[in-house]
Amino acid sequence: MTIDTAIIGLGIMGRRMIENMARHPGYRPATLWDPDPEACRAAQALAPEARIATSAEEAMAGADLVYLACPPVPRKAYALAAAAAGTPVFLEKPLGVDVAESEALVAGLKAAGVPAAVNFTQAAGAALTGVSASARAGELGDLQGVDIVVTYANWPRAWQVAADWLRFRDEGGMTREVISHFLFFSERILGPLSVVWARPSFPADPALCETHMLARLENADGLSVTIMASVGGAQPDRQEVTVKGSATSRRITDFYVDAVSEGGPFEERTERPADPRAVSLRAQLDDLLLCLKVQPNRLATPDEALRVQKLVETMLAGKG
Repeated sequence: MTIDTAIIGLGIMGRRMIENMARHPGYRPATLWDPDPEACRAAQALAPEARIATSAEEAMAGADLVYLACPPVPRKAYALAAAAAGTPVFLEKPLGVDVAESEALVAGLKAAGVPAAVNFTQAAGAALTGVSASARAGELGDLQGVDIVVTYANWPRAWQVAADWLRFRDEGGMTREVISHFLFFSERILGPLSVVWARPSFPADPALCETHMLARLENADGLSVTIMASVGGAQPDRQEVTVKGSATSRRITDFYVDAVSEGGPFEERTERPADPRAVSLRAQLDDLLLCLKVQPNRLATPDEALRVQKLVETMLAGKG
């Protein structure tokens, strides 16, 4: 059965989902909505058979699935409206920016009893699946912790600039948008984390998001997750998470490049796909079908997303 999907928010993430759902036999982008008419026109070009609704509520009515790619603040209301109608929801991350609001969202989704998941894109990917399996099998030896390094010349990045909210402190920033992915990855390997200390840096304009983040988190066994993130300088983007083991370590670069070291240089384990985003989204959509059938799947649960949000907001507030 093809899943008729309502897509709310037609920026870069919404349009990517439209493209990949259109290629997947299990989904049909059926109804679309965004407050920006230009975004609606761009999305319509990707899915000519989809209908542009006049409101989010109209788009969601009668859908088999609601995918929310809108900014974080309005996400709760849309998700709970869909859930109240008995419609499953697939949410972009972060889950939200206000912890109390997100706690209410998670509680509301549970009370509604609808399938729900959050789109941490590494969840069903080969990299996280492979590292998790290796850790469980003891191939890494004793786990030693995780290092996260993120650097950008500019934030938002060139392909994100249309999503203007990403540059503001209220909802945007690289900690919510990128580091959250790697915190989710780290918790899947090490278990729940807590923030030991965190030092964000912000520009002089109080409206703008962070430019640097230094932090250390720990799991229940005292293993550390160390974060170094910065914006500025003429350089290519750098996004990597290293899971350290006493026997071998694994480094995931740009969300999908999986490399291994036994003490020497990291060596890539598999050939790089021609279109890594398409491979990643296909895996997410495959597992989303399992989620909709209430079957075991690898997608991030709302509870996991809430834990990550609490870590992120604690880091942005500073600690220690």
